Amino acid sequence: MTFLKKNLIIKFLKTICLIILIFPNSIAFGEVSSFVDSKNVTQRIAHGITFKPDGTKMFIVGKSQNKIFEFDLSTAFDISTATKNSNEYLHDSEEEDATDIKFNSDGTKLFLAGTDDEEINEYSLSTAYDVSTIVHQNTYFNGGGLEFVAIAFNTNGTKLFIYDQTDNDSIKQYSLGSPFDLSNAVLQKQYIGTSSKTLVAINKDPQGLAFSSDGSKMYVTGADTQKIKEFTLSTPFDLSNVTLEGGYSLSGQIEEPSGIAFSDDGSKLFVLDSKNTASHRDVNEYNLSCGFGVKKCIDPTANKDDVASIETQSETTKKIIQHTTYPVINRMEWLRRNSGRVNLTNQNIKFQFNNKILNSLTDELIPLYFSNDGNNESNYQNSSWSFWSEGTISIGSTGDTSQSSSKSINTSAITLGADKKGDDNIMRGIALRFGSDDVDVGDLGSALDMSSFSLTFYKSKPRGEQRFTDHLVGLSFLNSDLINNSGSTSTNGERYGEQLYGSLSLRDTFSRNRLNFTPKLKINYGITHLAAYTETGATGLNLEYNDQYIGNFTSSLGTSLDNTYDFKIGSFIPYFDFEYFADMSPSSEQKFSYTSNGESFTLKNINNATHNIMGAIGFDFISDNGLTLMTKYTRDQSQGNKNDSFNIALDYRGSQRSSYAMSIQDTSAMFSHNKELDNFKIDLDSHYNFLEDDPDYGVYLKISNIN
Repeated sequence: MTFLKKNLIIKFLKTICLIILIFPNSIAFGEVSSFVDSKNVTQRIAHGITFKPDGTKMFIVGKSQNKIFEFDLSTAFDISTATKNSNEYLHDSEEEDATDIKFNSDGTKLFLAGTDDEEINEYSLSTAYDVSTIVHQNTYFNGGGLEFVAIAFNTNGTKLFIYDQTDNDSIKQYSLGSPFDLSNAVLQKQYIGTSSKTLVAINKDPQGLAFSSDGSKMYVTGADTQKIKEFTLSTPFDLSNVTLEGGYSLSGQIEEPSGIAFSDDGSKLFVLDSKNTASHRDVNEYNLSCGFGVKKCIDPTANKDDVASIETQSETTKKIIQHTTYPVINRMEWLRRNSGRVNLTNQNIKFQFNNKILNSLTDELIPLYFSNDGNNESNYQNSSWSFWSEGTISIGSTGDTSQSSSKSINTSAITLGADKKGDDNIMRGIALRFGSDDVDVGDLGSALDMSSFSLTFYKSKPRGEQRFTDHLVGLSFLNSDLINNSGSTSTNGERYGEQLYGSLSLRDTFSRNRLNFTPKLKINYGITHLAAYTETGATGLNLEYNDQYIGNFTSSLGTSLDNTYDFKIGSFIPYFDFEYFADMSPSSEQKFSYTSNGESFTLKNINNATHNIMGAIGFDFISDNGLTLMTKYTRDQSQGNKNDSFNIALDYRGSQRSSYAMSIQDTSAMFSHNKELDNFKIDLDSHYNFLEDDPDYGVYLKISNIN
């Protein structure tokens, strides 16, 4: 029996070891991963700790020596490299028992809380983060009856949090009219725990208070419990809805945990020991397996800015399809409105690409596309063309929801196009669009900057005297710069993508005198691929994103009204568009994970499916000298979303003695115009690098005698 029992015990132990090896993350996933080091700070009853944002300076205050101690760290946030310098400040005339210390965002203000005089003292620093340059300025909450355990600010300094140990413990939230200005602090709310478990019971003998950089988590320490308690806030820096996640025990390393601080990216945790013995006057450093993950990693799918940033990428790619097709559709509608006066002339439009993919389009698809009108490739560049361009400026916004933050959207683009009518009476064209979409997300500084290059083939085919079928297909290349700001720190990423898209519309015009009524039906479709990418910038918060595929399918029903007025110098055609469209795109999902520990998340049902109402008003002006101007203002409205766009397009039909040439080489667009005037030849050449932040551009003008 003894032998059997021994075998059973050995097998049981092996099984436990195997479980630990296979499932290590299920046992300690997201908690403090390791104790790193401790550093004696000589401060008796050390109670408050804070760092310079770059981690090269550390500041300690306590309840006994009445001094602010300043330390230099030769390696950022590595306390083993900390050295106490000669800079210090004696604050016994203002406060004898300091419990906490905080700076404003640029280090020119310092706030010292204490329990002796029950107040917060404000100081100015002539040299940022240099306590030897301190000058006392103001005193706040004096006589207010608060017992200051610890204080904290939100990222922009518009909120103040006070851990008050008066009577029943509470954490009070104040609003500040101006950043880091305590003169007009107004109490908004306070957290005292729940009816079943008060804060007094949760955190006995409270000592420290801190928040994650994005305000989604709150941490407190208790000397009696010897734990760090972690809370989740449903709204960042808002105590309205607080959930206790649990506690992490510091027993065995810290006798009386007090002040608490994090590195800027949350990958390191620092906790003071306030026990008043020589062996315990130290600061303890820990590594975290993920940013601010004391007990549990921050869930990006529960962070409104993170969700909004992911949604923005999906929404922007779908908007690019919309904004790319609109100028081409505008062009085809203009051709319809002016079908009786279009005088196509000999324009020399050339498309040349160094990019292998685009060059193959030039060599194969473009000649094939235009061969259907009966012309062969040899006269492709000498056929009758009309050259046009359209610039677009669009401003929009999306309100916040219970899951995601608000978004502010700015779009600018230029579209260059050329088309011609073939012997089969079909209008065929090609258009290039260079666009930039800038989206600001939330209030902390998260943003998306997406550049796009699109190539579109289009044709307008008559189905009768006033009935047309318009069809376009194209592809876009996308390049995105992303900033995900969590408050005091941010992550950065660069993402590439490609998309295929198309649009099919049917329109029929009913005319009476010069008034035209045009009902129309349209379907847009497309697919976008966004490549995988990994964030950089904040070790504890960096995320790795998988590939994402986004489908697009919208249908719309609308109508247009226009009329024509003739004048001596040309014709004026005002028009009005009204359209209802439904976004029936399939939902997509984005998978991503922390680079630090591999914990993965999935945001599902990413879909901005909406029912939109769009109205537009504009006019065409066709002058007798060959210049045409088209302008259009559009309001796109849905529940919680709006988008305002302004388009301006130019079309010029020159004489037989003038020509245009355009080419694309790598990221540079080149445009040339040649014209013969009397006995002179005028050559104008320009180039523009459309993907550079500081684009290279130039203009060359040459005038020569023909003879």
